Amino acid sequence: MRLFSNLFALSPSLLLWTLTTLVNASSITPLQPAPQLPFQVSHQLPRDDDASTWLSRARDVIIQTIWRIPSDHATSNINCKGSKKTRPPSTLVARYGGDLVLRFDINSIEEAKALAEAINVLFLDVWEFTTEWVDIRLSKDVVPSLLGLLPSSLQNAHTPLMHDLAQAIFESYPSLTFVDPTPPAQEASRPFSPDLRPSRDETNIFFREYQPLSVIAPWMRLLQSLFPTHVRIVNIGMSYEGRDIPAFRIGVHPTNDDKPSEPRKTIVVAGGSHAREWISTSSVNYVAYSFITAYGKDRAITKLIEKFDWIFIPTLNPDGYIYTWENDRLWRKNRQQTSLRFCKGVDLDRSYSFEWDSDSTKSNPCSESFAGDDPFEGVEARRFANWARNETENNNAKIVGFLDFHSYSQQVLYPYSFSCTSSPPSLENLEELAIGLAKAIRVTNGEIYGVTSACEGSVAVSHARDCRSKSEKTKDEKSLWPRMETGGGSALDWFYHELKVSYAYQIKLRDTGSYGFLLPSKNIVPTGREAFRLVQYFGEYLLGDKGIEKSEPGVNEAAEISKPEQVEEKVEEEWVMVDEEVEEDGEEQDDTANFELRRRRRR
Repeated sequence: MRLFSNLFALSPSLLLWTLTTLVNASSITPLQPAPQLPFQVSHQLPRDDDASTWLSRARDVIIQTIWRIPSDHATSNINCKGSKKTRPPSTLVARYGGDLVLRFDINSIEEAKALAEAINVLFLDVWEFTTEWVDIRLSKDVVPSLLGLLPSSLQNAHTPLMHDLAQAIFESYPSLTFVDPTPPAQEASRPFSPDLRPSRDETNIFFREYQPLSVIAPWMRLLQSLFPTHVRIVNIGMSYEGRDIPAFRIGVHPTNDDKPSEPRKTIVVAGGSHAREWISTSSVNYVAYSFITAYGKDRAITKLIEKFDWIFIPTLNPDGYIYTWENDRLWRKNRQQTSLRFCKGVDLDRSYSFEWDSDSTKSNPCSESFAGDDPFEGVEARRFANWARNETENNNAKIVGFLDFHSYSQQVLYPYSFSCTSSPPSLENLEELAIGLAKAIRVTNGEIYGVTSACEGSVAVSHARDCRSKSEKTKDEKSLWPRMETGGGSALDWFYHELKVSYAYQIKLRDTGSYGFLLPSKNIVPTGREAFRLVQYFGEYLLGDKGIEKSEPGVNEAAEISKPEQVEEKVEEEWVMVDEEVEEDGEEQDDTANFELRRRRRR
């Protein structure tokens, strides 16, 4: 400090400059602690000759000392717009630097069989598979072994999707370095106005980045406190590690003592069954937030909230979701112990009791699609199913719709998942609504979503490639179609078949493989908008002539009652018009006018 006082005595201008700097910096506030991540990020800036002068150092020391700002956050601009791309830390490079994602193009059943067998032999991580391609994550060292098990036609039928997996993983986490919290100039200068319209998505900082569960949970409680008239938080159950599975219940219950209480129609929207699918969790949050804030402002959404109870579950797998933030970004299953101590986790979407099939994975708990040793061994799946049954049996609820958000591949999938040879009884209705859901997404952002059954959407070869018609194909041929993983025990099939939910869908969100599970945060809002339009269309369909209320007299009666009121209002307006004409035209037209009025009333 003696050095500083000497400097100020020698140069008054330096003192003035320093004080000015301190005043301008007085708005600086310390950063909130970032969520715990599986790596440490260095905040050291590249060496700058100008910034290394003793004058800049003195200024930084004064600011950091008085306002207690950590030196590694004081002037950091890493990851800001226009800055140099930051490389991932050494811990991520060590873990994922040797991995890559390959896409194999499948053109025959023989190729699909060979690839499926190779995946089982080498215990590879299948990211996604459709009727045309299969994405596999593997180590670069394993590539020769994989190709050695494949036919010659597949030796060159693959392309790398991500050349730097560690970098893509690093960029999927929120920015850890200091970013100026001052709002943009146009936002700061915008005058306040009591506008009832919801704020733009771009100004909502919650959806600028993916959020950990430690942020999502208090955010949910905040919305409940801000909108107590139509928002409640319910607990679906407890996870394997003892965490709550929180959910929004959004709905308005009109009371009418004159009529007996009927089961409340309920629609369930769930995400996060697979921990690494962050976009599914953020999309559920986006749709829930859009519904909550639109109530009373948007007529269509208000009607949906009044007619249905909406259950929004951001993540059914809280243990796995937290693990992706703190340890392994690409973790898929839950975190419960299996028969092998070093292989934890059960695939929750293969753990339901309907057509549960663990033959393909029972001997390998390390498999990413391990279904457990018994039906409902996955704790979170069992708790979710018990909650749903309790709602319908004891809480006067009737679940009429189920939407299960996943990623990726951009598909709208309907039952069944366990078999391509069994067709659901209401196949035509399921297909009709599925096509409408895909169209609702397309008119939102122009994204194309495929529509098919959950089984046919996940086999390596589709009958669509065969020249023959469906009627010329046999069930034996269809049963030979290879699958990269079992499709039994899914939540989709269980809700449709066991709980008798008429409209159940699995929605696979963005993208089609460019980023896979590591979708950049800039896609959160666009994908959320697509999910919102899809859910809105889903609810409106169930209210329409082709939905669940088609044969219910209550809605038809309400429609019939409203018509006479409109006609009567019209007649009253005509009476006024005729009376004015009578006064102007005199007594000669009195009889004619009165006769016309009586005639119209009888009509």
